[in-house]
Amino acid sequence: MSVNARFGVSRGKALAVTALAAIVASTLSGSVSALADTQARSEHWGVIARNTSGSPVADLRDGPYGSYDKTGTDARPPYGTGSLGIEVADESVAGSDHREKVDFGNEVDFYGDPVLGLQNVGFRVFQTHENVVVGGTDNLPNIRFEIDPNLTSTGTNYSTLGWVPAAFPTTYENQWSPYIEATSNGHWYLTGAAGTATGCATSCTWAQIKTELDDSGSTGRPTIHSVAVSKGRDDAWVGAVDGLRINRTIYDFEADGVNARRVN
Repeated sequence: MSVNARFGVSRGKALAVTALAAIVASTLSGSVSALADTQARSEHWGVIARNTSGSPVADLRDGPYGSYDKTGTDARPPYGTGSLGIEVADESVAGSDHREKVDFGNEVDFYGDPVLGLQNVGFRVFQTHENVVVGGTDNLPNIRFEIDPNLTSTGTNYSTLGWVPAAFPTTYENQWSPYIEATSNGHWYLTGAAGTATGCATSCTWAQIKTELDDSGSTGRPTIHSVAVSKGRDDAWVGAVDGLRINRTIYDFEADGVNARRVN
C-alpha cells in the first residue's frame, strides 16, 4: 500500500501538495542560478556598496502601479506585486567629480560563471515622462557584469561589461515596458584595458563583445564576478525595474525579497 493510500490522500491532491511545496521552497530559498547549478539566494541581492556613490536609492518595493491614466497589464508590475525602485540624482558628490551611482545586484551566486555562456539578458522598466525631459529617451538603467576578461593581451583580471539600452519609445512612458532583450537592443562596452584591447571601450554589439572575449589563446575564458542593475553618473532618474532575466531565469523583485522564476 502506498503512503498516499495509507493516509487517505488522493493522487491528484498529492500532486497539488507536491507542486505547492516546490513553489514555497523556491520562494524561500531561491532557485537555480542561470549559469551554474548553484543557489541564487534572495539574501545575496542588495546594494553593492563599493560601487555606489552619493545618496541614491535602490530598494525593493511594492508597485509601482499606474500611472493614474493607465490600465491593464502595463499598469502593474510584470511579476508579482513589487519591483526594484531606483532614485538617482544628477548632482555631483561633494568633493568628487563623480555623479551619483548605484548598483543593486548579486556578488555571490554568479561568481565564476562563464561570460560566453550568457545567451539571454534583459529586464522590464517603469519609465516616466519626467526622466525623458531630464535626460532624453535613452535615459534608462543599465545592466552591469563585473568580469575577469582573461585576455592574454591585457594582463588584467577585472573589467566591467555593461549594457546600455537603446532610446525608449515614448509610447511606453509612465507604465511598465515590454521585455527589453539586451543581446539585440542597445549597445555594450568594456571598461579599462579590456575595452582598449577589444575596441569596445565605448560601444559594441553583443555579437562583437562575445567574439572579442573569445580569446582562444588565453589560459582561461572570461568569467563573471558580479551581476547588477545599475544607474548613475549621468542624468537623474526615478523609476523601477523588474524581471531581470539571465538566460533561463527571471529574477522577480518583490518588497520582501528576490524570487527566481524559471523560463520554460
